[in-house]
Amino acid sequence: MDTALLVETVIKIVVILLVFSALAGFGTYFERKVLAFMQRRLGPMNVGPYGLLQIAADGIKLFTKEDIIPAGVVPLIFKIAPVITAATAFMAAAAIPFLPSFTIFGYEVHPIVADINIGILYVMGMMAVGLYGPLLGGLASNNKYSLISTARAVAVFISYEVVSGLAILAPLMMVGSLSLLDINDYQAGGITHWIAFSQPVAFILFWIAAFAETGRTPFHLIANDHELIDGFGTEYSGMRWGLFFIGEYANMFFISFVMAIMFLGGYGDGSVAGAFALLGKVAFFFFFFLWTRAAWPDVRPDQLMWLTWKVLMPLAVINVVITGFVLMF
Repeated sequence: MDTALLVETVIKIVVILLVFSALAGFGTYFERKVLAFMQRRLGPMNVGPYGLLQIAADGIKLFTKEDIIPAGVVPLIFKIAPVITAATAFMAAAAIPFLPSFTIFGYEVHPIVADINIGILYVMGMMAVGLYGPLLGGLASNNKYSLISTARAVAVFISYEVVSGLAILAPLMMVGSLSLLDINDYQAGGITHWIAFSQPVAFILFWIAAFAETGRTPFHLIANDHELIDGFGTEYSGMRWGLFFIGEYANMFFISFVMAIMFLGGYGDGSVAGAFALLGKVAFFFFFFLWTRAAWPDVRPDQLMWLTWKVLMPLAVINVVITGFVLMF
């Protein structure tokens, strides 16, 4: 491997890890502020100006809090489960183009770790593997609430993996490629070329599935606080709990990038305006996750299963069939 390419790849990996780990902390601050605004409260205000240093305070607390391994757990699996959740979230980022290419000091930088020709398949696959974090964490814990949470996690993730997979199938048939760069370039002609307008059903279905993929309201059944305490994370403390937390917020950012690139034109033709537009789209999707938490209640597990298998999946299949007929004729 070329030395310059190796150094560039390592730098990009480190930057992604540092930036999105930090964004997980900032994400909690923004979520608390957004929820407070919508509920006519102030949110964090005491630590630093406007509560901004609350992020640092929470980080110090997580790093210094005692790491407790409860009696009755399976120690090795209990310890590795949070690592799986965080690791798979960041591994999914390898095939996401976060910005268009740019030149610095005469060297062209491509803000994507690996441009593989099955990019979207790899991203969705790694996010699916992330199921093993909650699954193993709940099974290894000596706690009935964690076990119930694990059962729900399996039901939710498997159901919505089917919906998200079928939803992106129709746009991929149009583009003819699984690379996120190719999908972005397909929409480079402007807003009229966005896949969201030619595939609105796929866009809405994938957006709904994204809430379940990230375990967010109204599909927050995996760790439904008023029923399951903290779900699969009930037995965890300190930084092990923090890894679950970082994985969830990192997934929210990464799925927002995927939706923006897949359906809303990504960064367009690669201009500076396109780069800012992509970041704006990602910010909108992230804000929508927070907005939905403030505005919607959680659905019951039976309602979620009914919605998945009897409504969303048939719609996704019909959309694929119609797209196939349109492309054929």
